[in-house]
Amino acid sequence: MSQIRLYVTTNEVGAGQMLDALSMALGEEPYALATMEIDEKANRWEASVYLDADEEEALRAIFADAVKSVFGESGPEIEKEEIEEIDWIAKSLEGLKPVRAGRFLVHGSHDRDHRRAGDIAIEIEAGQAFGTGHHGTTSGCLEMIDTVLKAEHPLNALDLGTGTGVLAMAVRKLRPIPVLATDIDPVAVKVARDNARANGIASGIDFVTAPGFHHAAFAEYAPFDLIIANILARPLMKLAPGVKRNLAPGGAVILSGILAEQRWKVLSAYRGQGMRHERTYWRNGWVTLLLRG
Repeated sequence: MSQIRLYVTTNEVGAGQMLDALSMALGEEPYALATMEIDEKANRWEASVYLDADEEEALRAIFADAVKSVFGESGPEIEKEEIEEIDWIAKSLEGLKPVRAGRFLVHGSHDRDHRRAGDIAIEIEAGQAFGTGHHGTTSGCLEMIDTVLKAEHPLNALDLGTGTGVLAMAVRKLRPIPVLATDIDPVAVKVARDNARANGIASGIDFVTAPGFHHAAFAEYAPFDLIIANILARPLMKLAPGVKRNLAPGGAVILSGILAEQRWKVLSAYRGQGMRHERTYWRNGWVTLLLRG
């Protein structure tokens, strides 16, 4: 199905306010939101939402309300861009290069020859590009995992919203500890389980379909010394109390899926649970946070 982009052109402050307004209006709906600088000298920015073409009427109304809430009646005009349909699996296979993040090398099967002695290699196919390490959130998490596990020896870990399973595998490859890897999507859980087997991990990671913290597996494994959640800012904020409840005293929490301008809201939610911020990694407009319980 073809996709489109609805956007407005404004300044940096206006783009940030539009991002907040759209995040609030759309809640946890799975729409991609973005801000982008167009002209640094002129302070021209775009705030966008990406959607399927058949959703335009409904989303345009929501977008218009967001524009009105930020700019009033004289807000900028909503513009539209039609996005060319692309075979992303084929496209990503053409351009997807191995990614190094800390000691990790994430690669597709077509790039096995890039592995070097000492690499901690994780093989993920190009068709699963969002979870391969090429996205700033995943590579940031991998680097933070490497940093934390160089210094610490957790007894167990949780990968919340596991996706392709790459972060759960990263932990397991560095430490032979039990890892609980959960996702709300049963298809993602199956893919992650298959990926683990393809990477020679036959045991040690329990892949479970679970929304939130309500599954019995959490009671079985918690408290966790290390919790990793690479999701999106708003869900992360809602999950803060559950993360705190399931975290061992002094445990580490790695959070990503957070746009740079959203980091203060996420930090506020977790500080409200008595957690402290230790470190931030910045990658391509996204941040990865390390907090301590």
